Amino acid sequence: MTAGSKRPGDLREACVKEALAIIAKGGIDSLSLRDVARRLGVSHQAPYKHFPSREHILAEVVGRAFASFAAYLEQRPRSEDPYRDLGHLGQSYLDYARKHPLHYQLMFGTRLPDPALHPDMLAKAEHAFAALREAIAKLPGRLPHSDIDLDALFAWSVVHGLAGILRTRATEQLGLRKATIAEATAHTLGRIGEAFGGPKRLR
Repeated sequence: MTAGSKRPGDLREACVKEALAIIAKGGIDSLSLRDVARRLGVSHQAPYKHFPSREHILAEVVGRAFASFAAYLEQRPRSEDPYRDLGHLGQSYLDYARKHPLHYQLMFGTRLPDPALHPDMLAKAEHAFAALREAIAKLPGRLPHSDIDLDALFAWSVVHGLAGILRTRATEQLGLRKATIAEATAHTLGRIGEAFGGPKRLR
């Protein structure tokens, strides 16, 4: 079967795959449905049968990134110790950022399509955030009226910041010792644990 005669389901999947390839090569600004069609060898109008606009195919690509991310977090090693489980969650976050840099950039480093217009993408993003909220909710000693979302944002911002630093050459340019960099993850997760009343080391 030629590219121009793909079945509808095949074409939809091919469009999503090609869109991701375009973004990987030229960045999010290089994505267009016309270019997707050209690379697939189909008519310029063919992708519009599945995606009314560029924003719709981008929302699908980003939504799948969030779904993959959430699934990865769910597969983390589990522990009956809520502090250790939170540590495993943080470690999985950092591992995903390292192993899937394009997905990570799409989720957290680009202008996303309007969530109000793309509820499926929003639902997948919320699913990923829910893993953190649930882990924090299980921590002992929480006050009845404490705001889980504020605590989740605190933990997320710290781990996200570390992920961003480790994805650059900043530590190398600052001349930090390799031992310091190697210890950074455990130290950061430990500090988060302390902030929530737990032991210094969450791992």
